[in-house]
Amino acid sequence: MQDYIQERVLEISQYILDTKATVRQVAKSFGVSKSTVHKDITERLPLIRPKKAKEIKEILNQNKAERHIRGGEATKQKYTQEDELEESDTSRLK
Repeated sequence: MQDYIQERVLEISQYILDTKATVRQVAKSFGVSKSTVHKDITERLPLIRPKKAKEIKEILNQNKAERHIRGGEATKQKYTQEDELEESDTSRLK
């Protein structure tokens, strides 16, 4: 494994441990794809630091269990913003 990949894997794993971030959040922060983050964590990290990989896996499993809640909140916010925009447009027309 190339050095820069190994460094990225360790940086990503530490970031997840510190912030409990989701794969999407990590991908956005590091400028890589979700697939890259997933491969780094599930395949590469166990080869480098098996103990850390287990800790990360627990965090990712927790995030996965909570994702339906996050998705619902995002949808709620989306429609709340759309309603507010419609109300402001309507008030301008009057």
